[in-house]
Amino acid sequence: MTGPAAPPPVRVLYVDDDPGLARLVARTLTARGCAVEHAADGGTGLARLGAGGIDVVALDHHMPGETGLDLLARIRTLPDPPPVVYVTGSEDSRVAVAALKAGAVDYVFKDIHGHFRDLLAEAVATAVQQDRLRREKERAEAEVREARDRAELLLREVNHRVANSLALVAALVRMQGNAVADPAARAALEETQARITAIAGIHRRLYTSDDVRIVAIDAYLASLVEELDAAMNASGRRHHIRLTADAVEVATDKAVSLGVVVTELVTNAYKYAYPDGVTGEIRVAVLREGEALRLAVEDDGVGWHGTGTPRGTGLGSRIIRAMASNLRSEVRYLADRKGTAATLLVAL
Repeated sequence: MTGPAAPPPVRVLYVDDDPGLARLVARTLTARGCAVEHAADGGTGLARLGAGGIDVVALDHHMPGETGLDLLARIRTLPDPPPVVYVTGSEDSRVAVAALKAGAVDYVFKDIHGHFRDLLAEAVATAVQQDRLRREKERAEAEVREARDRAELLLREVNHRVANSLALVAALVRMQGNAVADPAARAALEETQARITAIAGIHRRLYTSDDVRIVAIDAYLASLVEELDAAMNASGRRHHIRLTADAVEVATDKAVSLGVVVTELVTNAYKYAYPDGVTGEIRVAVLREGEALRLAVEDDGVGWHGTGTPRGTGLGSRIIRAMASNLRSEVRYLADRKGTAATLLVAL
């Protein structure tokens, strides 16, 4: 049986104009399992790097016609450059600091006894390990991004299909309502259609959004109010809705609950605020107050302050309370208004 294959040697490019020192460095690094190539000047070194296959560069400071800092800057402009260990005979620490600032991963001071060669071998091994860890981290992050992008794409497709399915259900409910002769049954089906439309609107927003976790509440409510207005006018209730909404991004689950609350309050206002034959205004406002969002739905009609038995079946009131509970809030009715004024404060 044969054991596992030995790892390939670390490929080191040593850039130095001293061929004798280069041979000594190559001997030390080869003994540590490296495959060493030598370049006597910056141009030769850059040409070799351009051919690829180098894992780490050991770069001398003093070069013919330039310094290692000049060459380091040119190496850093290469696509996916290898790590650079800077080698300097200067005892001025400012050279080493400048090399690190320019992109070197480590530096080694030359000494007359040659101990720096062992230090260079250690620095090369560390640089290769750090570079390997960096590449693995970048690869893992890229895989996470790809997985996230795939998940978001699938989620957009799901929201698209859900929105289409809900639109179909709303259309079927509308057809059923048109076929029903009983006014109460027809009104109940119209309200059901409005609730379905409110939720479908969220899913339409999500499959066109860059971030499915949030919804732009102003754009969502503008679309919702427009659809409610069209549906109510088609049923013979002709009132004007005026929307005022701050541009605020709201978590998707909160936007769903807010949309249902608006649907119920606006529908109630259309049905009960004004006597038959009287046209009025319904105002919807969603305004930011610090770290909270205040929703208000008001009219100038006959008025209801939240006490007593609600008109109709009371289902709408129960739905409003349930959605407010989801939002960890409650709907309050203002008693000092001529008509009905319902308000809800939601933490962002």
